[in-house]
Amino acid sequence: MGLLTQNNEQYYLGADGQWNSWDENYGDYQFTTIKDVINNFMISYVGEGKIISKLKRTDVLFHAMRGIQEFSFDILPSNKSVEIEIGPQLYFVLPQDYVNYVKLTWNDNGVERIIYPTSKTSNPLPILQDHNYEYLFDQQNREILESQESNTWHDFRQRGNGDGNDLSERELDLIKRGNIGQRYGLDPQYMQSNGVFFIDPIQGLIRFSSDMVNRIVTLKYVSDGLATDEEMVIHKLAEEALYKYIAYAILSVRPNIPEYVVQRFKKESSAAKRNAKLRLSNIKLEEITQIMRGKSKQIKH
Repeated sequence: MGLLTQNNEQYYLGADGQWNSWDENYGDYQFTTIKDVINNFMISYVGEGKIISKLKRTDVLFHAMRGIQEFSFDILPSNKSVEIEIGPQLYFVLPQDYVNYVKLTWNDNGVERIIYPTSKTSNPLPILQDHNYEYLFDQQNREILESQESNTWHDFRQRGNGDGNDLSERELDLIKRGNIGQRYGLDPQYMQSNGVFFIDPIQGLIRFSSDMVNRIVTLKYVSDGLATDEEMVIHKLAEEALYKYIAYAILSVRPNIPEYVVQRFKKESSAAKRNAKLRLSNIKLEEITQIMRGKSKQIKH
């Protein structure tokens, strides 16, 4: 029995019968839904005479969702991207399903220029003080009053990206004074002019240097694969790894399971996960060969 549930016309035209009208599910055959994963696991692993004699579907659902989360962080191609224009406030609101960033770039006539993070500034919590430098408190709730913007962030966004172009000669001299008898030249981590950013976890923002204003910025980030029902799928190249992950996760917390059985499934889970990572790395011999051809060229002096 075949797995395809649509004919060619239904696949290419979608429900409304119109070509490429955004209601199609192009490429969905490469994924398996979490519902099918649970059904297949219950058939293959649960029952009399099988490794797990009795199990609730809710337990399988929990470990399947945890497996999708872990795989999204490690091996699944789950990168998302958002593109916006940076305004004069110089911040980028983190997406709703944001977990961690992959990279940030800005659009330079269609070419993505990488924006690098900086560790030389932040946006600390600004506490209000009186003329005696004592903390100010709210009269109603007696909580510490806070300013909307810290002096550190205010001063930083008035400058450029910190590459030295906006510093006075005296400031440059003070910076380079520490290099006497040490390294010669510039620090490679600051040898770029694409701007810098840092993440403000308290307010859920990405803040940029002042030279990023009015630039089109793309945030590529990682989610956990559980934000919506449509995302709760597993790539077929990693489907077997998810089965092994669920089996090991269930057996490792159950009493009266022999330790050698738990260790066996631990090894099988690790091996299946490694195989899935290799498969999803999408390494093509022809592409590697094309890239490496330039390595054999001689450099003439």
